[in-house]
Amino acid sequence: MQVTFCSLRTHQWCFILFNVILFHALLFGADFVEEYFLHALPYVDMKVLEIKDKARKLNMEPLRSNLSKYYILSQSEVCKGKNIFLLALIFSSPGNRTRRDLIRKTWGNVTSVQGHPILTLFALGMPNLVTTQQEIDKESHKNNDIIEGIFLDSAENQTLKIITMTQWAVTFCPNALFILKVDDEMFVNLPNLVDYLLNLKERLEDIYVGRVIHQDMPNRDPSSQEFVPLSKYPEKYYPDYCSSEAFIMSQDVARMMYVVFKEVPIMVPADVFVGICAKSIGLIPIHSSRFSGKRHIRYNRCCYKFIFTSSEMTDAEMLLAWKEINDGKECTLFETYSGLISCKLLTYLDSFKRFHIDTLKNNAMYYGD
Repeated sequence: MQVTFCSLRTHQWCFILFNVILFHALLFGADFVEEYFLHALPYVDMKVLEIKDKARKLNMEPLRSNLSKYYILSQSEVCKGKNIFLLALIFSSPGNRTRRDLIRKTWGNVTSVQGHPILTLFALGMPNLVTTQQEIDKESHKNNDIIEGIFLDSAENQTLKIITMTQWAVTFCPNALFILKVDDEMFVNLPNLVDYLLNLKERLEDIYVGRVIHQDMPNRDPSSQEFVPLSKYPEKYYPDYCSSEAFIMSQDVARMMYVVFKEVPIMVPADVFVGICAKSIGLIPIHSSRFSGKRHIRYNRCCYKFIFTSSEMTDAEMLLAWKEINDGKECTLFETYSGLISCKLLTYLDSFKRFHIDTLKNNAMYYGD
């Protein structure tokens, strides 16, 4: 009986251990699988080599001498004579002055990580109101960190915004090794991001990294604002692309993007547009699950010390996150691990609740009709 009892306990422990392993495999395994399988070999042909050559020989002097054609506010001297490791271009709406001020006080206030210079600028289009433009002019005069393109800042013009700001980066900040495109709703852990870039196994070239969207399908609903007709994009799936909330390009990639911008149809979502451009230059995006994409990551101090970004951050959350990840208190391996489990499970729970609420709303609208 004693032997049977010990054997039974052993089986119980094996069962518990199996379930623990299975739980963590399901929780984190998808991220590792994504990062492994989304690293594919780029397709290179003579056209790609030609684009690379054009990118190396870009002459931006005509644009420099005709600034007023493209930009209301340009900050054209801000990078002059400086070697910038990371240029952060924060895409902001003209009326979001409060948010910009908050970013200037928190993560946007970082100017160097491990001795590597960081430059943070705000990317805007034109506002609808003249009074808002006057306020932007005053804000720019005070902070000297706003680039404003000559186009209306609207949802329809986000692709044009990416084109204009990439053009600015290769023209006025050609010494920046990496360019971060990020929305102003995001919290960014710049120290972690810089550390990640420093530890990339690849060379500091051909980098296009973020949360990769795989096999996304074009919207074929003519009544939708995001409708993409077959004539503009006939393929079943979009190529892999990085979610627009935050992604990074190396300088050489930005220059190649600039070369091919005119060859890609503009009637697709802005982040898809960048992905199509990347494919045309033989580039495969690098996936990292530490970018949140559209998701808001439930706050946990040690979790936020590990991830790169979180979306839809309230002002209060951003202030708290910035204060605590800079408090000097390091997280142990166990605290980091438990923090990741906590924020991941709670984030999934939030996603489930949001999906359930949206479903109820859609059903209510359907029955109301």
